[in-house]
Amino acid sequence: MSVFHDIVVIFVLAIFVLLVCNRFNLPAIVGFLLTGALCGPHGLGLVGEVHLVEVLAEVGVIFLLFCIGVEFSLEKLVRYKDAVFGGGSIQVLLTIALVAVLGLMYGFDPQKSVFLGFLAALSSTAIVLSLLQERAEGESPYGRFTTTVLIFQDLAVVPMMLLLPMMAGVSGSVTNTVLALAIKLAGVFLLVYVCSRWVVPFVLEQVVRTRSQVLFLTTTMGLCFSVASLTYSMGLSLSLGAFIAGAIVSDSEYSVNALGGILPFKDVFVSFFFVSVGMLLSLGFVASNPGLVLVVTLVILVLKALVAWVSAVVMGRSGHSAVISGLQLSQVGEFSFVLAGVGMSHGMITEQGYQLFLAASVLTMLATPFLFNVAPALADRAMKLPGLRNWAVFRRRDIAEPTGEKLKDHLIISGFGLGGRNIARAAEVAGIPYVVLDVNAETVTRERKAGRNIHYGDASLPEVLRHAEAEQARVLAITVSDAAGTRRIVDVAHRLNPALHIIVRTRFHSEMKDLYGLGAAEVVPEDLESSMELFSRVLARYLVPHAEVERFSEVIRAEGYGSFMENSGKEPSPLIKFGRFSDMDLTVLTVCEDAPLAGATLEQIALRKEHGLTAVAVMRGEELHRNPHGRFRLERGDQVYVFGLRKDITAKAWLFTQPVSEEQT
Repeated sequence: MSVFHDIVVIFVLAIFVLLVCNRFNLPAIVGFLLTGALCGPHGLGLVGEVHLVEVLAEVGVIFLLFCIGVEFSLEKLVRYKDAVFGGGSIQVLLTIALVAVLGLMYGFDPQKSVFLGFLAALSSTAIVLSLLQERAEGESPYGRFTTTVLIFQDLAVVPMMLLLPMMAGVSGSVTNTVLALAIKLAGVFLLVYVCSRWVVPFVLEQVVRTRSQVLFLTTTMGLCFSVASLTYSMGLSLSLGAFIAGAIVSDSEYSVNALGGILPFKDVFVSFFFVSVGMLLSLGFVASNPGLVLVVTLVILVLKALVAWVSAVVMGRSGHSAVISGLQLSQVGEFSFVLAGVGMSHGMITEQGYQLFLAASVLTMLATPFLFNVAPALADRAMKLPGLRNWAVFRRRDIAEPTGEKLKDHLIISGFGLGGRNIARAAEVAGIPYVVLDVNAETVTRERKAGRNIHYGDASLPEVLRHAEAEQARVLAITVSDAAGTRRIVDVAHRLNPALHIIVRTRFHSEMKDLYGLGAAEVVPEDLESSMELFSRVLARYLVPHAEVERFSEVIRAEGYGSFMENSGKEPSPLIKFGRFSDMDLTVLTVCEDAPLAGATLEQIALRKEHGLTAVAVMRGEELHRNPHGRFRLERGDQVYVFGLRKDITAKAWLFTQPVSEEQT
């Protein structure tokens, strides 16, 4: 119960702290850090099982590295290679070098100085990307550059964590350490290659054939923890194993769905990581050394902003974009906390230094939303400085889009059954760009071979919809048959893009109210639509004009099918007068061999004058003769469209089918 009590305390306190942070537009990460600081041993001391929180935090780091591994792929690296390895490496290496020089100047040994550079070089992927997304700036020139630098930083974490034990001198001789590390990494890369090419695709294919999301999620988590455990048993870190597991999954067509399923767990457990970091923060230290904390915070912000600006300029970005990117990357990242914890366990940083780092890092994160807001104005002012506007080492160029031309203003189809296929065909005919999401692996494989833009993924997962560019889409058509799944898709899609026009097919009209409440723009109930179609055909048989039937249908749909529902309190719209042609009919009769009409003209048989019927059209083979004149001669096999009183049509059908008898004449 003590463990349960601590978890309850953390969650309850986090709720209030996050509400306050949200009120001041501060990121959730800052709220969790403050929660940890308040309930930790240096704060109010509300949590006794600190070790338990650290274990949950380790699970959060595993999930975090797994998600980064899934998002990483060789294809993406090739597309981003210039910006990632150019701008990213300049930013990371230059930051490490400058901080290391400062460390040496203040008397630190080279290893600790480089370690401090590691801590300062990383920026917050979680905070920056979330702010870019909220502000819809991810596709701006500075947004793309910032994203590529963050990708390199995430990749740089892995070698940094591998180098830390060596730098701390706890791994034996450098030669033996490097050799052992090389052998282990070679084994790991061989494992990645074999698993990503044969093992994991085969296993995931068998799993997705079951169409069980629970089994798919269980398999994904099992893979993540299995590989992490394997690397740990080899003397490497759990987080490295999690990254490798994510990289293995990233080459699979099911990677987006795996990422979407893991993300909720990652968010929960990563929150424990930040809480555990906050527990290590001593509010007393901050209160005792406010000047020192503030100075270190300002040094980090200014130094990182300048370095990021330099890397952007060197990569040919405009001065304006470079300034904005520099300010966006000026905070300390969440992985710096991971490195700091490892470094502290190896004696790379003192307790006082660790407290100073934590305090300054939290303040840089607190400053990030403010810097995002003022960055454009500061960039405008900076451009007024002489020569800064056109200062670029290389010719200015944009970073390539991640997937060539991004989809925009497109249609997303969720579910590729009969309804989804028909919508896709109509979109192809109309030239509307579309992307399909489906959870049937066989369908995805077959349709992808046919050239359709279809992906495996559960559209109720936010990451799957983001992969389909839902923020830029115009319409989402949902044709899945699962009522609960449909509601989840509508809810997630509307939250992700409130401007998205969501059209939903549902089986029963009783689900309409809930779907409209969740954000659907149009709901098409199959039971009522089938009734509409049947009723329209009934009206057609009563010769109600087609335009009037269509107008009647439009009014019924516009009023939400109220007239068609029992106990709705609405009367049917009085648009149609049923009595005008109720005794008239239009039918098709075929001229048989030896029938009275065979070989005769319409004048000779006096079809209208003597029999009261009008031939409005004649189909002869593939040719249609409209409004035939009196001299038109009918032939055997002609299909005659006859209009008249229903009783006359019935009584005179013998003219088309059999010879004349005395009784009939």
